[in-house]
Amino acid sequence: MTSEAAVANPLDLTGRVAFVTGGTKGLGRVIAETLLRAGAEVTVCARNEPDRPPQADGRTATFVPCDVNEPESVQTAVDAGARTHDGIDILVNNAGGAPPADSATASARFTSKILGLNLVGPLTVAQAVRPHMVQRGGGVIVNISSVSGRRANPMGVAYGAAKAGLENLTLTLAHEWGPDIRVLALTVGQILTDDNREFYGDQESIDRIAQVLAARRLGDPQEVADVVWFAVSDLARWVTGTSIEVHGGGEGPAYLLASTGDVTGGPHH
Repeated sequence: MTSEAAVANPLDLTGRVAFVTGGTKGLGRVIAETLLRAGAEVTVCARNEPDRPPQADGRTATFVPCDVNEPESVQTAVDAGARTHDGIDILVNNAGGAPPADSATASARFTSKILGLNLVGPLTVAQAVRPHMVQRGGGVIVNISSVSGRRANPMGVAYGAAKAGLENLTLTLAHEWGPDIRVLALTVGQILTDDNREFYGDQESIDRIAQVLAARRLGDPQEVADVVWFAVSDLARWVTGTSIEVHGGGEGPAYLLASTGDVTGGPHH
């Protein structure tokens, strides 16, 4: 639903209603707060209620409990969010993640849970949200994907496979549900949140990781949230069935780091 304010300012989300999974902490929380600042009404869901829901500019997101691995929980949460704000225009499928696991020994149960959280869950939420978007005349779905789905992902085979699948899911739903519902993904690279600082290690380790990126630094969650803001706005009205890469230019060729020869000139194959 496009408001008069959005006609004057395509980034104004006044009158829009957003539903953000995993929206109580980390990247999801920053996304929720960004959408609040943009004028949208926001519902966030997670398994556990936060001490303080996302807030911005004197406005507060609505919290509903939800386990995206449980279809009944998803349906209840989505319907509650839609009742509170009279519909849903925007879905941000942000919930996801996985701990490291050896591919040779990861159990079938573990693998199933990771695929459920990162691939099946986003589809389940999208299916639950779709009727509410149809009632509002359309909407936009943004799936938070990862560079792990675009390259080898040692110690995370299920997560990488799920994110690769999420990008195909994005393309497929865009064709099935378009044109009224746009569906796109963000392929996110290394960003610093409270949850993943331990994964990257100390500051020296973070600085080394940064050197393999074109931007020579890790990203800030706000930089991803700003792209989400653009993606759900009318400025992106012809953007669907694709993924926007938000990864600081990505990682450079590994052979350049490993080589002891002169790789500054000569033929590159």
